[in-house]
Order: sequence, then C-alpha cells, then structure tokens
Amino acid sequence: MHDMDGPMAGDERGMADPSATLLMSGALGPYGMSREASGTAWQPDVSEHSGLHRVSGDWTLMGHAVLNTVYDRQEGPRGGDKAFASGMAMAIARRRFASGDMLQFRAMLSPDPLMGKRGYPLLLASGETADGATPLVDRQHPHDFFMELSASYSLKLGARSSAFVYAGLPGEPAFGPPAFMHRLSIMDSPEAPISHHWLDSTHIVFGVATAGLVMGRVKVEASRFNGREPDQHRWNIEAGALDSTALRLSWNPTRTLSLQGSWGRFVAPEQLAPGENQTRWSASALYTRLSATGWWSTTLAWGRRSTGHANLDAFVLESAVKRGAWTVFARAERTENDELVGAGGHHGPAFAVAKASLGFVRDLRVADHVSLGAGALLAFNFVPDALEPLYAGDPKGAMAFVRIKID
Repeated sequence: MHDMDGPMAGDERGMADPSATLLMSGALGPYGMSREASGTAWQPDVSEHSGLHRVSGDWTLMGHAVLNTVYDRQEGPRGGDKAFASGMAMAIARRRFASGDMLQFRAMLSPDPLMGKRGYPLLLASGETADGATPLVDRQHPHDFFMELSASYSLKLGARSSAFVYAGLPGEPAFGPPAFMHRLSIMDSPEAPISHHWLDSTHIVFGVATAGLVMGRVKVEASRFNGREPDQHRWNIEAGALDSTALRLSWNPTRTLSLQGSWGRFVAPEQLAPGENQTRWSASALYTRLSATGWWSTTLAWGRRSTGHANLDAFVLESAVKRGAWTVFARAERTENDELVGAGGHHGPAFAVAKASLGFVRDLRVADHVSLGAGALLAFNFVPDALEPLYAGDPKGAMAFVRIKID
C-alpha cells in the first residue's frame, strides 16, 4: 500500500493505466479510495477494498454484494430461533474531471425486509418497531430495502485539500464510526451489535445533506438530516424535514489508524416517543494492518445517548483477523439500556448489560470474483441480578451461516 497523502494522492504515480488512477482516488478528496467507508465516514488508509470494476467512457462503475443465509438460536424465555437472509448489494458510479473534481453516485440495497417485520432474535438488542405500536426488544430489526441512494461532489482546492457536498435519500449523516456492516473489524459477522442505536443506526436516514472540508489527513463536516428512525414499512422511501444536526471531526494520523469524534442533535428520533429529542456523542478508533497473507483490524468505540432524563453509554471493542481463507472475529460490548423492560413504547429503568461473541468463517473461491463461505459464532450475554429472572440467568446465543460474496 502506498501512502496516499502526498501531492494529489489520486495521481498514483507509477500507475500507467488512467482508470487505475480513478479507481484509487477518493470520492471526497485527494486521498486513496481505501480511506472511504459508509456514507462520508473514514477508515484506515490501508483498509481492504474489494469489488468489481469497469470503465465506461468517462465513468468508472464498481459493484460488490454479499448474501448471508443464517440460522439463529437465542436461549432463554426471551430468546427464540429463526432462519433468515441478510446482506447487501452496492453499486457505485463515479467520474473524475480534468480539474480534479469528483462526482459519485452510490446505491445500496438489502434483502433484510424478507426476514419479516420483527427481524430476528438477538438478546439485549432494542430499537425501532415492527408494527408502529410495539417496540422491538431482544430482537434486531430488519434494515430497509433501500439502504442508501446518494450523490456526492468534491471540489479540488489544492494538492491535499478539497470541499465536498453529499446528499442521500436515504443516506448517512456525519455521525459515528463507519456502520458495523462496513467495518473491517466485524463485517464478517452476521450478528448486529447491541450498541447499534448508540453508534451507527444513522447509517439509514431518509433525507440528509452534508458539507465538509478535507485538509490532508483531517476532515470536518456538518449534516442536516431527518432525525426520525425508519418506520416499520421497509420497502418504501420515506421523506421528512431535515430537522436534526450532526458534526464530525475525523483524523487519520497514520495509514493504519482512523479516529473520529462526533456530536448530533436528533429531533424525535423514536417513532414511539415523538416528543422526545436526543443528543448523541460518539468517539472511535479504528486500527488496521495488512500483510501478504491477510489483515488484522480492530475498533474501539464509545457512544452516548442523552435525553432530558438520562445519559446512557455504550462501549464496544471488536477485532478480526484474516489469514488465507479463514477469518476469525470477536466483539465485546456493554450498554446502558432503558428499553429492555419498558412497556408500550415508554422507557423503563436503565440496566447495564453486556455481550461477548466469537466466530469464524471460511471462504472458498469458486469462480472469478465469486466465493462461498461457511461460518458460525457463539455469543455470551450478561445481565444484572435484577434481570436474571426475566432471562433465566445469563443466556447464550449462536448463529450458523453460509454466504456468497461477489467482489
């Protein structure tokens, strides 16, 4: 990997193919494409990027897809089992102009709505609703079919600087680390994090506009967006006022490290609490190393949700190692959650709960750009004494999955 932070990092000196120059250029500024993750978020410059690429005239087209078929089993009276499909398909079209400016369109779709409105069992998770009236507790909600439909334009200001705008319906505002399904440290796990609604649930908002500046290894950006979480109708495109605000500062001090801190003011984010606003904070560090045989990536993140009556924190540490065909991943989380025993959409007392999971996947290349994988994970859930009667102690969870990747 080359350090892409030199004079016009997109020029990739030594690459004779101009299409390769375009492929390696970031959409938002003069740095390597590998720095970019979900929305406008950054990851370490050495992060692995995979996908199909094709040049058509002045445009470069890129695509990537992964489909998981999962069997999920969660122990205890609040658990259950379910087979479901999850994943995503992403397409990107970008054009770089002679001035160095860049135009990009990105679409991302998900099969999640096929799993049903109640999603899948996931102990200690909460957030959103299946029917517009009942909160989802100890379940992970399905993501919308349209995960992202966005456009961005970056204006080259200098050899190491740019200004950019980004808009999506849906899209992702400038808050938090990259969404969990885009973080190299855990993207191979089919299990959503219980910290999702502290750190990265905003990866799908129905209406967002972001403006930012890139200055070498630093990016500052601000978003106005629709703060309401998606409703139970997973196949449609919603619309709402851009009534919420987010600010984010990102810094990649080295090619292996990416740091961010962000703040957001969310107007009525929860469908079942329309009069309640939230303030959220987030900080994260992503570290990645590449080798000739694979990579190692780790994320450490903290998030806080604040309302007028409570400050609730979440912490997550996750890491994955890839060596050849094998990938091993692990995650440990702790959240302060006031939705586990609430009723009728009203929050109850807050409890500190934790989860730790460990899993693996083995991939087999079956054709050019196509691989099949099989894996499994085991999760351990930890609840305080007050919740043990509801969960019958500290129950476990497990998943087995097969997947197909097109990259």
